Formats: sequence, C-alpha cells, structure tokens
Amino acid sequence: MLEIHGFCDDRFAGLRSALQDNVTSGAELGACLAVTIDGEPVVDLWGGWSDTEQTVPWERDTITNVWSSTKTVTALAALVLVERGELDVYSPVARYWPEFAANGKQDVQVRHLLSHTSGVSGWDAPFAIEEMYDAEAAAARLAGQAPWWEPGTASGYHALNYGHLVGEVVRRVTGQSLGQFVATEITGPLGADLHIGLPASELGRVSDVVPPPPLGLDYSTIDPSSVMIRTFTGPVADARASWTDAWRTAEIGGANGHGNARALARIQSVIACGGEVDGVRLLSPATIKLIFDQQSDGTDLVLQTPLRFGIGFALPHPTSVPFVPDEKGICFWGGWGGSQVVIDTERRMVVSYVMNKMGAGLLGSDRSAQYVSAAFAAV
Repeated sequence: MLEIHGFCDDRFAGLRSALQDNVTSGAELGACLAVTIDGEPVVDLWGGWSDTEQTVPWERDTITNVWSSTKTVTALAALVLVERGELDVYSPVARYWPEFAANGKQDVQVRHLLSHTSGVSGWDAPFAIEEMYDAEAAAARLAGQAPWWEPGTASGYHALNYGHLVGEVVRRVTGQSLGQFVATEITGPLGADLHIGLPASELGRVSDVVPPPPLGLDYSTIDPSSVMIRTFTGPVADARASWTDAWRTAEIGGANGHGNARALARIQSVIACGGEVDGVRLLSPATIKLIFDQQSDGTDLVLQTPLRFGIGFALPHPTSVPFVPDEKGICFWGGWGGSQVVIDTERRMVVSYVMNKMGAGLLGSDRSAQYVSAAFAAV
C-alpha cells in the first residue's frame, strides 16, 4: 500500500484515511491536503505519484497547476492594495486603467472584476490560449472590448481572464506585474511555495495534471452567442496546455498558479486569522469584511449554476456547493478538476486540497467534497 506522508492532528484522522483510500484505490494519482487553524498547520499530508507512469513519488515539495485556486491569491493581492489605501473596490476600473473605459465600460468598478460581474468574462474570438501568455497584450485586448452583459447585474465566471483583469489593475497601481507583486508582498513574506509565473529553476518540481473527463456539453444545442459559449471558446481551455514551459512561466493569474495545498493554506490563513500570521500583517478586519459584501446571487451566466459571489471569493451556496458549510464567515473557491481552498474566519481555519488527477466538474469534485466535508466534521 502506498504510504501517506506528513502529519495529521488526531482530530483529522478521517482526512488521512480518505486520502489513503483514494491513493490506494487509484481515485487519486498524487495529491496533498492541508489544514491550518490559527495559522498553525494541523494537517499537512501528501502521497501518491507525480507522474502517470508511477515512477516518481509525489514529494513534500511537489507542485502542480492549481488552476482557478490561483484566483484566491490574485484576489488577495488586490485586497492588500485596498488595505494600503492604493485601491478602492468601489471606484471605476478606469481610474487606474484608463483604457478600460472603452466601449461602454467607463462605469465598471473594481469590485465587478473581483466578483465576476464585469461583463467581460472572456476574450472576443478569435483568441488562442497562447495569446494569454503575453499578459499586457491580452489585457489590452480586454480593455478594448464591449461587455457581454450589463455589468453588475449578474455573475459570469471570468474563467481564464480573471487574472489579466485584476492583474492589470495591480500593475497599473504598483508598477509590478501580478506575479512580481505576489512574490514580493505575499508569498515571500509568508514563505509560501506558490508562483504565478513559475521561475525556470522550479520547472523540474512540477507534476503534470491529468486532464479530466469531458464536460459532456453538446455545444450544438447552445446559442453560440451566449455568454457561456463565448467564455468557454474565448479561448477554449485545454488542460494539456499546462504541460508546457510556456504556460508555466507565463503569468495567468486566473489559472496557472503552481503550488501545493500547504502553500495555499498558508497564504489564505491571513484571511482566516484576521489579516496577520506569524507577525506578517497584510490585511485588517475591515478589509476582510469586504469579501463578504455580496455582489451577486443567482444563476451564473457561464457556469449555469446558482452562485453567490462576494468581493474576490465565492460565498457558500447550499445547492451548487453543498460541501462548503453555509455558515457566517466562510468564503472559498477552487480550481478546474477539484483543487480547493475554503476559508473559515469564525474557526480561523483554512482547508486546502491540490492534486494532479483532475476530476469531473467545475465546482469541485467528489474527492474535494469528501475532503472538505471530513475536515469540517472534525471541528
């Protein structure tokens, strides 16, 4: 039987058992789990394989593409600027990025970018994945577009362009790219192994993701002018693109963060613990409160499921994400294939899961639901 490595507080024995069972059965290829309480690790587990040939073990420092769990770090970067008084989420984006006012977007506010309600959830076609790798040029394309629906009236998941939108605001405010800002102001001070734009020196630690089963969408039955189709085809996502060095070294703040569960839990423990961890203060309680300012509550125009978004994070919804407790002070988001970050500001707890074998679905997988449920059952 493959061994699960790391440590686990006795309260979370069920979490270790779940990971062991899934690695042993092959439901997982390689994966890691982390839980922090009061900023302290109480679960730090990993196991399985880094490669499909099952020749390279998943190690403590193995990293992989965490897909949209990256968005939780990008959102935190914006909140750090809010904390410093350099960014106002209720101000127009054009205050910081004047070109964004083009084509009727002059009233789109920063909070709309952070809550997926801006009306700009993808690139106008034609647009290829490789065009995302030049973050500034890709952002300029978005600035020139007209919104696909009335901004602020509904959410439409900003699947691949979230980091280009928020990241360009970060760049205009600070003069640093999103990846540079995250490295110097967040992951560096916290000692967290998460990268938006992976240095070439770290490429050898990356585990390739295993693409998920097809979504099963029959595109021929869906209006090609719908927000859903325009988003999913602008550009068309292909998990295999993440196997390339070009993808890994680019800065795609909505989709190509490379790290592990330990790093995500460490980073988001800042929010769980009132803004400060181990003497590193990034936020105040007042800024954290902004996360819970609900921006939308309804059927998402892209994901076609009920969602609630605050500012930068999703808020619990018992229908679409029943494994996230519908309780005060909880926010979350995850990545394509199942990676997950759940932040509980009442329990001062973060639960994080990262894996290489992608599961079906866009709002977590059976495995992420199992792990998150087990973690909350323990407390």
